Amino acid sequence: MTSVPSNLGEASHGKLKADQWRALGTTHLPLALIRLWGLGNTESPRSRRCREILNLTVSLLSAVTVASSRSMSHGLANSYLQHIQAYLGGLKKVFPEYGFHPNHHMALHLHQYLLLFGPVHGWWTFPFERMIGMLQRIPTNGKIGIFER
Repeated sequence: MTSVPSNLGEASHGKLKADQWRALGTTHLPLALIRLWGLGNTESPRSRRCREILNLTVSLLSAVTVASSRSMSHGLANSYLQHIQAYLGGLKKVFPEYGFHPNHHMALHLHQYLLLFGPVHGWWTFPFERMIGMLQRIPTNGKIGIFER
C-alpha cells in the first residue's frame, strides 16, 4: 500500500498523488472518523450530524474500495452501484444546497464499465497521469515545437 506523507497537513508535504489520496481515503480517514464520530453519544444534534457525515463517507469509501478491487463480478459491480447511490442520495439529504458535478454523474456510469471492462486496474489512467507529470517537468522555456541543441 502506498504510504501517506508523515507531515500531512503541512505545506511542505506538497500535493498528494492519486494513489496517496486513495490510501488516505480508504484506510486512514475511515479509522480517524470512526474514532472521532462513530463511537460515543449520538443524542446531540452535532453528534447526529457527524454520524450522518460518517455514514456518507463510509458509503463513498466502500464504493471506491469495490471499484478498485483487483477482481470484478456482477455482484461486486452491483455492490458498487448500491454504495455510490447511497452516497449520492445521502449527500443530497445531508447537504441539500450542494450542487452535483459531472463526476457524480460519471460515478453512476462506472457500474456499466465495471461490467463491460472488468477491474479498473486494467484500464485506469494512473500510468497516463504519471507520463503527463514527467512531460510537464521537461523544461521548454514556453516555446512549443522548438528543441534546444
